[in-house]
Amino acid sequence: MKHRKHALAALAIGSLLLSGCAAAAGSVGPGTSAVVPSPSSAAAESGHAGGHSHGSSSQGAAQAQGPSDAALMVCGDQPMDRLTSILDLDSKPHTAHNWADSTFTCTYHLTEGALEISVREAKDQASALTYFDAMQALAKDAKPIEGLANLGFPAYETADGSAVFQKDSFVLQVDASGLPATLGPESITRNALAYQLSTTILACWVEHH
Repeated sequence: MKHRKHALAALAIGSLLLSGCAAAAGSVGPGTSAVVPSPSSAAAESGHAGGHSHGSSSQGAAQAQGPSDAALMVCGDQPMDRLTSILDLDSKPHTAHNWADSTFTCTYHLTEGALEISVREAKDQASALTYFDAMQALAKDAKPIEGLANLGFPAYETADGSAVFQKDSFVLQVDASGLPATLGPESITRNALAYQLSTTILACWVEHH
């Protein structure tokens, strides 16, 4: 099972890097609503966003500027098309996205439940790794993603369907815990879905680095 997962990961990344990530970051379709607060409202929201803000001036500046193009990709065409293909959906699901506490979150509203993809933007790689380590320590039933499957990045998954990767100053989390244990015509597990969407986004980040 693990060997098959590793092979699929390599094939997925190779295919994506060859085909390219053509869509503009953060592109939204007809069924999409955007919730990207102004700097003042974003600052207000960060006060109740889970207490992760450290109040640094650099993070405050990033908050005011809004999410980066790389973060916006989690609500772009690539993960949307991948999700639609994996689950064989007749139409693209409605999404809503939000920027608060230096974290851009895109929520995909599926019939079975909500799928959340978020990107925490830290001031540098060391800060991102510290945040990643803290997340992993607090996560329930977290297991490191190792070997070829982690694509060379710190990564872990949880038993309830989340995959988390740290790359550069970003911490990417695909949270499928709100979905059934299996879904779609191929009965894909929510862990496998979270992993495949993670690698799709990481491939785009690698290409646009």
